[in-house]
Amino acid sequence: MSAGTYTPRPGAAPVGRMIAAQALFETKMLLRNGEQLLLTVVIPSLLLVLFSTVDIVDTGDGRPVDFLAPGVLALAVMSTAFTGQAIATGFERRYGVLKRLAASPLPRWALMTAKTLAVLVTEVLQIALLTAIALGLGWSPQGGPLPVLLLIVLGTAAFSGLGLLMAGTLKAEATLAAANLVFLLLLVGGGVVVPLDKFPDAARGLLELLPISALSGGLRDVLQDGAAMPWAELGILALWAAAGLGAAAKLFRWE
Repeated sequence: MSAGTYTPRPGAAPVGRMIAAQALFETKMLLRNGEQLLLTVVIPSLLLVLFSTVDIVDTGDGRPVDFLAPGVLALAVMSTAFTGQAIATGFERRYGVLKRLAASPLPRWALMTAKTLAVLVTEVLQIALLTAIALGLGWSPQGGPLPVLLLIVLGTAAFSGLGLLMAGTLKAEATLAAANLVFLLLLVGGGVVVPLDKFPDAARGLLELLPISALSGGLRDVLQDGAAMPWAELGILALWAAAGLGAAAKLFRWE
C-alpha cells in the first residue's frame, strides 16, 4: 500500500492545536455577542466616564480618574472572565453545545484553557479601550507593566475558574441570575468605585479577601501609588485561581 493512501489520517489533532482552534472560536463568539459587549465594554466605559467627571463618590485625595481607572480595569476583567463567561457557558450547556464537545477528543481541561485564552484576548481589547478613555480624562498611571500583567493574568484565572464552576454546576437560568447578582454585589463592595475604607472595619477585612478587591487593590497600588509588586494581592488571586479552576475541573458537568 502506497504512502498517503489514508492522508489525511483520521484521529485527534494534537492538544495544542485543538486548544488554539477552540480558543479562536470562543473569541469570535464573545466578540459577536451584543449583550456580552454591553457588559464587558459599555458598562465599564460609562462608569469610568461618569464617576470621573461627576462628584458622586469621595475617592480621597487626587483626581478621581487616578482612583477609578484601576478599579474599572479590574471590573472589566471580572465582567469578561466571570459574568460573561459563566452566562455564555451555562447556556451552551443547556442547549447541548457542551454535550457535543464532550463527544469530541477535546479534554475538559483543554476546553477550560481555550475559554480562558479567549477571555484574555477579549481583555486586551477592553484594556486598550479603557486605558485610552482614562488617559483622555487625565489619568497618569504609575508603576511598571510586569506587576499589572501578573495581576490581570491571575485575576483572569481566578474569575474564569469561578465562572466555569458556576456554569458547570448550576442550571442556565440560575447561572444567569447568580452571575448578574454577584457582578452587582462585587461592583459595590469590591473597591471598584467605592473605596473599601468607607465600609466598617469588620466588613472591610472580609471584603479585602475577595478576588475583585485583590485585583482592584493591587492594580491601584501599582498604577496609582507606584508599588513594585503587590505580593499580598497576588497571593490572594493565586489562591482563588487554584481553588476555582481546580473545583471547575473536578465538578464541571458537560450536560
